[in-house]
Amino acid sequence: MNAGPNLFAGLPGHTEAEAFETLLTRPGLRVERIVSTGQTSPPGFWYDQDEDEWVAVLQGSAELRFADEPAPRLLSAGDHLLIAAHRRHRVERTQNPTIWLAVHCAPR
Repeated sequence: MNAGPNLFAGLPGHTEAEAFETLLTRPGLRVERIVSTGQTSPPGFWYDQDEDEWVAVLQGSAELRFADEPAPRLLSAGDHLLIAAHRRHRVERTQNPTIWLAVHCAPR
């Protein structure tokens, strides 16, 4: 019996924008697979989300910068962190490809 879809299957090739795939939604919860192929946040752009977001890097690496920290954080495969709602952040660098697992949920 097949266990179900695989997070590493069906990866898009290099694209202009990151590829977002919703894996699960429930009231107050959304789980996504995000595939980055070298994308970064546009100059001067900061994410400022209404939800908490827990992210894990499954493959590749990335640098996230938070508005309240002096230097970007390097995330490699296996690293994860919680981004609190309204904590301004941006993507400074991604490896080709970087596969993220993102869980969005209501803030505490």
